[in-house]
Amino acid sequence: MEKDIKTGSIEMAAAMLISGTIGWFVLMSGQPVIDVVLWRCLFGALTLLVICGFLGHFRAGTLTWRLFALALLGGVAIVVNWLLLFAAYSHASISIATIVYNTQPFMLLAIGALFFRERITVTKLFWLAIAFAGMIAIVQAKPSGTSTGADYLTGIAMALGAAFFYALAALVAKKLKGTPPHLIALIQVVTGIAMLLPFAGTSGLPAEAYQWALLIAMGAIHTGLMYILLYSATQKLPTHLTGALSFIYPVAALAVDRIAFGHLLQPAQLAGSAAILMAVAGMTFGWTLPRPLRHQAG
Repeated sequence: MEKDIKTGSIEMAAAMLISGTIGWFVLMSGQPVIDVVLWRCLFGALTLLVICGFLGHFRAGTLTWRLFALALLGGVAIVVNWLLLFAAYSHASISIATIVYNTQPFMLLAIGALFFRERITVTKLFWLAIAFAGMIAIVQAKPSGTSTGADYLTGIAMALGAAFFYALAALVAKKLKGTPPHLIALIQVVTGIAMLLPFAGTSGLPAEAYQWALLIAMGAIHTGLMYILLYSATQKLPTHLTGALSFIYPVAALAVDRIAFGHLLQPAQLAGSAAILMAVAGMTFGWTLPRPLRHQAG
């Protein structure tokens, strides 16, 4: 058991570190976002095709038509999520886009309350208020660099949209419990190819070898390898440890943005980011308010 937790922790940490670097790959590829996502889906599909074949996921009866349809629906959501998140990087920076994107748990909370009549507790409302305050601080912060205020707000809106579509994909994934995750991922990226192929490629093929290397890496490493590490880790780790290690992702993204592009969060952005991450941690780990505060809020 201890060996599984150690192995799972290493795998989860590696998966989150890989995820945290994708913004650099996207921006350095120099390609339109729609092309980047298409190539990610294509090279990811080739990688996952080999993995699924090796694991024997193509056996008859592995997937029903209903589950296949759900996987397609999740694929649409995850591809739109990628399009919006990758576009947000160039508008609001990798750091801000990633922090805003990590409001996903609150998107799930809102969807659950609106469509599934799930109860929202006072504690959850408290963490939602903290996250909202953090969002206000980020929105009101003056954008750095050459970005205009409108461009910055567009990036934040895109990151919020990406979080929403990720939450939709997560809800669909719950309905696919028991289905081989690598097969789900393969269906999702193939869905992405079908969605984007008619619209991509208007700027032509990448001209430089390093651009191809970056695009291949996003498919093989950030999709294929990352899925293997992530799903292997979640099978070995308790939920609280999975949640704790997932915070490596935004921290890695902030480090990459600082080292590669020299972006440093301003005080208001830093305070807002800290508030959002604290609120997400509170939701993830189920931190509760002291009893007197719960009574006052009620």
